[in-house]
Amino acid sequence: MPIARTRTFRSGNSQAVRLPKDVAFGDDVELVVVRSGDVMTIYPAQLSVPEMIAQLQAMPSPPDVERRDDAAIPERERL
Repeated sequence: MPIARTRTFRSGNSQAVRLPKDVAFGDDVELVVVRSGDVMTIYPAQLSVPEMIAQLQAMPSPPDVERRDDAAIPERERL
């Protein structure tokens, strides 16, 4: 996990921060900023479907997958 240090600066009436190249999100990415005390979490607001699929495919697969029994489910007469 990359760690970077930077400083805040003024941009018009707002406070801004430059994200160093190692932790940058890229150009024109909408971000969500969540503040909890002194901790700020920044993450993309929305991923595109191809990006979500790529992230899911990058996740490790479980060693085995538990399967359900093939037993038939009895029909109910009424609920």
